[in-house]
This record gives sequence, structure tokens and C-alpha cells, in this order.
Amino acid sequence: MAGYVIHLAVGEEYLRKHPNEIKSYDEFIQGIIAPDDVKDKSLTHYGPKSSKVNLKNFFEEKDIDSDFNKGYFIHLLTDYIFYNHFLQFFSKSIYEDYDILNNYLIEKYDVKIPKKVENKVFYKEGLLHILSLDTLEFFINKVSNYDIDIVKEEVLKGIPYWFEIKKLKKI
Repeated sequence: MAGYVIHLAVGEEYLRKHPNEIKSYDEFIQGIIAPDDVKDKSLTHYGPKSSKVNLKNFFEEKDIDSDFNKGYFIHLLTDYIFYNHFLQFFSKSIYEDYDILNNYLIEKYDVKIPKKVENKVFYKEGLLHILSLDTLEFFINKVSNYDIDIVKEEVLKGIPYWFEIKKLKKI
């Protein structure tokens, strides 16, 4: 999973770029954090694990018909693109990168950490191991630009881009 703050940064950017899309900020943000606020993330990511999101399975159970579900879908979209079209390598040190990046992302994207996950967001100083700031900013910009109605249409049509599950190299 991308870290909570990355998900929230994508959400804040999405709101900025799609100002008339969301009516309830709080419901949208609750949707953004919901898929990771469970023990078994395979159930909430509609695949065998959170890095293998199946967007079509989401639409078999839910729709993007509420602000909560729109936030939830943005979360899944973020994870799908993060693991299959962004991240090149995986190492447990990525979690340290999240902690190092959190302060910067909170400030840059005006992220508000929901009370529900405050105790799951950590802060650290140091050098990044897996992620780079420039590529992460590019990623946040890219994901927040998506029109989720168009993504839904493409997923339901079976466009291959939305079904590519990449095996990550571990370092």
C-alpha cells in the first residue's frame, strides 16, 4: 500500500483539480483511508493482497455513487498505479521512506491527518531509499488528474492498462 499520507495527498490534489466532484469532504477522506484501516487488506482491495488491486472487482460490489465510494476508489486507483505503473522495486525500507516524506507531503498538499489514523502516521528524518521526491510528486499529480468516471468506463470495457499486475523486484 502507498502510505496514508500519500493517499491523502492524492485526495487533496484530486479535490483541488475536480472542485465540483465532491460534496462532503469528510466522507471523501473517510473513503480514502478506509481500505487500509483493516487487518485483511485483500478484502478491501479486491485482490489477493493490497498490491494486487482488482478495480473491476470493486465495481462488481460498489459504485462511485457517493463521496465515500469516490474516496475509496481513489485509494484503490492510487494503489493500483503505485504498484503496477510507478514503483520499480520493493523493499521494507519503503515504509521508512513514507515516514521521511510525511512532513513534506503534509505541508505541500495541505494534508489533514484524520484522527482515526493519527497513530499510524510516523515522522522521521533521513535519506530516501526507494522513492524519490520528484517522481512521487509526478505520481501524485498523475493520479489526481484522472477522471474516475472515465477510469470506471475503461475498467468495465476491459482496457488492458487497468488489469496489468506487475511483479515487483525485491531489493
